[in-house]
Amino acid sequence: MKIVLVCAYLFMTVAGLILMKYGKNPGSIKVENGNINFGVSFISGIGLVCYIISFLLFTRLVIMFDLSYIFPICTGIVQILSLIASKFVFNENLTALSIVGASLIIIGIVVMNIPKVQA
Repeated sequence: MKIVLVCAYLFMTVAGLILMKYGKNPGSIKVENGNINFGVSFISGIGLVCYIISFLLFTRLVIMFDLSYIFPICTGIVQILSLIASKFVFNENLTALSIVGASLIIIGIVVMNIPKVQA
């Protein structure tokens, strides 16, 4: 169950980011005649919903795992998935430095998961 929640969180976070960028509308808030109006494009709105769901999932993950463990791992994986998604969805360039940075993130995730030796 834990791994399903982690995967759902990762998917919703990356989907939210990609859809918000794809929608190209950060939203607008207007106050008219005492009413507050919030406008956002349909695709950006779906991205916002995905991102809100990812926030709710993350609050559950924080309860289930040690924060010092789950936060860096999820953040690193989101960075890698966002890098890959931006290449395929937006045809963004991957530079040598971005590949080196992604590699360092992956190495960090692996190092964090090496079992600690008990003395």
